[in-house]
Amino acid sequence: MRPGVRSVVCCLRRSRQQITDLTPILFLLLTACRPETRAAAPAPTDEKAAGYDLVYERVVGGNQDLYLIPAGGGLEQRLTDDPALDGLPRWTADGKRVLFTSERTGKPQIWELTLDGRRQRRVRENAFTEYQVDESDDSQRLAFLSNAKGAEHLWVWSYASGEPRAIVEHGKSSILGNPDWSPDGKQIVFSSNWRVGHHIYIADAATGEARRLSPLTSGGCEPRFSPDGKKVVYVSRRHLGDTSRLVEHDLATADEKALVDWPALNYDPAYSPDGSEIAFASNITGEYVLYRQRLSDGQAWRVTFGPGAARYPDYRTATRGR
Repeated sequence: MRPGVRSVVCCLRRSRQQITDLTPILFLLLTACRPETRAAAPAPTDEKAAGYDLVYERVVGGNQDLYLIPAGGGLEQRLTDDPALDGLPRWTADGKRVLFTSERTGKPQIWELTLDGRRQRRVRENAFTEYQVDESDDSQRLAFLSNAKGAEHLWVWSYASGEPRAIVEHGKSSILGNPDWSPDGKQIVFSSNWRVGHHIYIADAATGEARRLSPLTSGGCEPRFSPDGKKVVYVSRRHLGDTSRLVEHDLATADEKALVDWPALNYDPAYSPDGSEIAFASNITGEYVLYRQRLSDGQAWRVTFGPGAARYPDYRTATRGR
């Protein structure tokens, strides 16, 4: 099986239009960025997050590219426009660039772009499949998945040294997914189908020592740290189930609570930089749409409109990065 774009086993396999897990999710940036005047998202009047921008992937006209929209409302802007798949976007820590995965070279590779579209480049140039990237909050390291050693492993690459290092190796047939740095840069949370189905693990970034977070009774994928580093939100989906929940795990107590439990497939959770809300994708309407949900009272707002599945949102603040 080729490396799935996201954490495959627990997550629903999707067709190309919905970002198939059978095909490694690809992505890349574009040379020509052009604004699109698609429907605007409603702007809640009492939201701290009105100053945050969301980047995400979307399938329009059969082509998957990156898009940007102010979380508080505004016109959707198309960031990439390439025949190859572009997706899995993450803001850099300074909020000035977007890292993403693209298949422009024929296989998933790590790319980055500036918002003016004038600079789009492959971050690491090699013959391997490398994707699902996240930059540490100190802007010094990347965490990503790579098959440079044959099997898919979790790697860390230091900008300063230029030397990549495989820190988690979960067997020759394991499928990993969605690495995310802790705010202090000491840990990385990720998913893996190692041994007992797809679950959430947290690894020491220095030693690679990892432990499982998610309970054995349900699968887990797409984990993200909270801004204070005290919690992890992830997708919880019971094996062979046709719905999924977004669950928040307290790292100190191991207590868990459901943040989103809609009767649908709910995926791709991400905290806002101040921790007051999450953005996520849900197919509650039939097609994947992005929503924001305030954590204090559970109130949710739809962000994307019009045809075309939208997934994998990531926040940045307008002034400080994420």
